[in-house]
Amino acid sequence: MTTPATRNDDSPDGAEHVDLGDGRSILGVVDDGFGPVMDTFVENFRDRHDLGSGCTVYVDGRLVVDLWGGIGDARTMRPWEHDTAAVIFSCSKGILATCVYLLVQEGRLDLEAPVASYWPEFAANGKDAITVRQAVSHRAGLPALDTDLTRDQVIAWDPVIREIEAQHPRYPPGAGHVYHALTHGWLAGELIRRISGMTPGVFFRSRIGDRLNLQTWIGLPATFRPLVAWMEPPLPDEDSDAARENAQVLNDDPDVMRSLTMGAAFAFPDDNGVVTFNGPDIQAAEIPAANGISNAPSLARLYAACVSPIGGPPLLTPESIRDALRVQSSGIQLTGAPDDGARWGTGFQISSPPTQPMLGPASFGHAGAGGQLGFADVAHTVGFAYLSNQMGGYGDARARELTVSLRRSLA
Repeated sequence: MTTPATRNDDSPDGAEHVDLGDGRSILGVVDDGFGPVMDTFVENFRDRHDLGSGCTVYVDGRLVVDLWGGIGDARTMRPWEHDTAAVIFSCSKGILATCVYLLVQEGRLDLEAPVASYWPEFAANGKDAITVRQAVSHRAGLPALDTDLTRDQVIAWDPVIREIEAQHPRYPPGAGHVYHALTHGWLAGELIRRISGMTPGVFFRSRIGDRLNLQTWIGLPATFRPLVAWMEPPLPDEDSDAARENAQVLNDDPDVMRSLTMGAAFAFPDDNGVVTFNGPDIQAAEIPAANGISNAPSLARLYAACVSPIGGPPLLTPESIRDALRVQSSGIQLTGAPDDGARWGTGFQISSPPTQPMLGPASFGHAGAGGQLGFADVAHTVGFAYLSNQMGGYGDARARELTVSLRRSLA
């Protein structure tokens, strides 16, 4: 049973301070009109089992919500601070998509060209016609590899690239879509590397991260590791038919589990109660579809910069945004996984009701395992991020309820 939260009106400099009554506090700033977001953030702790989290919102390039609180590491009871970062899991794909569009805007990458025109070795074994757009829209037929890799091989990059080159598509390319949970990162990442000469994590920092002063990385520098929250295993799934169907697919479809573990290179999401991506070696590597690390202010600022002039012109042109918002993959997947409404454009996830509606049809970004979410909305010129260290189960409503409250605040 949780203790009702109480607001401390003596907080300095107009900051919000909510005492949760159990030794945890919530701090931050909220502009007039955005109180519903604050209320929902508190409800996530009281009613939805949040441990530690941050939520940040930009509108028109201006910070309007910046909240954080709870526990950043349950082992030591270290608090979640303003700069606390978290593993963002598949939110990493949104970072990759932004990098891909930068190359498109520079005329260095053609989304309709074959992947093999940039990466010749990719053409082997029936992959010569797969286009860049198919590869980054979960339509390449390569959600998993036939070869079992070790953890060290996955971390090393090149062994994964060689196996992708040798792989026959597991499904006919273009026949339909299946979520490329981890291979997506090497497909997009190797394209970035072939064109720019930089791995995707280095490219992101050089072109975006350093310019915007973001504490966001694909490949965490050792000096920033003390900022990273300790991730807790997922909460139990909700009691629903959809949750049971999803669990059945995970149990019965070996391709799904292979795609999440790179053929058992590591357990996902946890191994004996410890979240795999807490590992320092995994956090330091570049596993581009899944091991991004960020704090909420930085992820929100990244998305705000996609649609607002922050430190320069918006990162994405109107043409890129229009293209990103076009649905490329939706509905039932080839694996037979249940249709939860998830929709993907080119690289980005787009508004996906009922699970991730974001703000609506002008939103693009990506959700991440366990409840993470970051997105931009061009109609409202919004950048949003919610990150937590308590991974949620199927049906987790924390990020969704925050976006509902944000939509109400913007109305």
